[in-house]
Amino acid sequence: MRLIAGLTRPSPTDGAAIRFGTQTLSGEQVLAAATAVADEVAGAQVVAVHATATAETVVAMIGALLGGAAVVPLPPDSGETETAHILNDSGAQVLLAHGEHPPTSVRTVPIDLRRTSATTYPAPPPEATALIMYTSGTTGAPKGAVLSHRAVEAGLDALAEAWAWHPDDLLVHGLPLFHVHGLVLGVFGALRVGNRLHHTVRPAPQAYAEAGGSLYFGVPTVWSRMCARPDLAARLAKARLLVSGSAALPVPVFERMRELTGHRPVERYGMTETLITVSNRADDPDRRPGQVGTPVAGVATRVVDEDRDVPADGESIGELWVRGPMLFDGYLHRPAATGWFRTGDIASVAPDGRHRIVGRRSTDLIKSGGYRIGAGEVEDALLAHPGVREAAVIGTPHDDLGEQVTAYVVGDAVSADELIGFVARTLSAHKRPREIRFVAELPRNAMGKVQKRLLAR
Repeated sequence: MRLIAGLTRPSPTDGAAIRFGTQTLSGEQVLAAATAVADEVAGAQVVAVHATATAETVVAMIGALLGGAAVVPLPPDSGETETAHILNDSGAQVLLAHGEHPPTSVRTVPIDLRRTSATTYPAPPPEATALIMYTSGTTGAPKGAVLSHRAVEAGLDALAEAWAWHPDDLLVHGLPLFHVHGLVLGVFGALRVGNRLHHTVRPAPQAYAEAGGSLYFGVPTVWSRMCARPDLAARLAKARLLVSGSAALPVPVFERMRELTGHRPVERYGMTETLITVSNRADDPDRRPGQVGTPVAGVATRVVDEDRDVPADGESIGELWVRGPMLFDGYLHRPAATGWFRTGDIASVAPDGRHRIVGRRSTDLIKSGGYRIGAGEVEDALLAHPGVREAAVIGTPHDDLGEQVTAYVVGDAVSADELIGFVARTLSAHKRPREIRFVAELPRNAMGKVQKRLLAR
């Protein structure tokens, strides 16, 4: 099967293709155990996997794909209601699980790595569904994004080219296995390229420092915590690339990483529905904070406002539209996706083609007094103040302006007036926050993204 082609390459000298904590498996062991799983689920069209951060999860997903099924990653912290929705909506006929899981009426098969098989299965056609990945459900119940084998392969091949990703790499991360970042990039990327994978189970700075990888994946929260441990961060200097995604990397964290590790982090942009469509490149030494790079191979982008493309001047903002071979086929039980995909994210493009993501159209495009203001730019300005540890900006109703810029800040020994003046000196005066609300912490999801809808409430 092309998606896991790397498993058929010779094993590295230590014999380990994947490692989860202290648990290691060679490529031969992975394939033998996965084939036994395929024997168990043969005939099922849709198979759900309780996606714990374990080698069992990887083997289960490979096994289901070998058996010709579409895989539905089930978040391990799902409650009974969410679990029932995902299983019922996807039509999963089997649930593969390791350890405890929410009760369900779907036939459950335990994953046992001791079982092996040498059965052979035909490769699924490129257009067959590989994954049904459920979105976070910020508006209504989660929707299943349908990703074909062809789309996943195209997305991974484009990243391999952009990042000079090769079989000699040792990929290290500790990200969840039910999101694009941790699963598609962080597991299937390694399986397709053929490099070793070390999953640290949790993305702890100590574990990252001790892994000795050449390629690291993390979200901004991971990198921020790593920077809080300069002794550990310095040990990543020997790596080839440090990649950050799933949320915008604050400029101060980017600069601190460069100071401590000597690396300019690689930021990239993508969604469940599109995989990664824009990225900085490994061969670009001038990676800049706040920019996610240029379209990867095969991708075209547009930035649109009021149904017109905005100029690539680095200032004008609009909604980012994308198209390319790695886009999803559509949402399950809904019309197929065709042509341009409207991401709902607000972006600008510099004259050299580098993209910057300002935020979500629904929460991060603030229309105040006739101005269009991107929340991300204001957040970066706030984070440049030494008294600010975290910041999130949204638009809130204002009788005169329509919306006002309101900032939620986690900080120390700093006043609201000081921060408002600081931003006004850094950016245009109309972009300054009209109100600062100090909070103990910002609400975040499992990938470290700030949940602005909770702030808005």
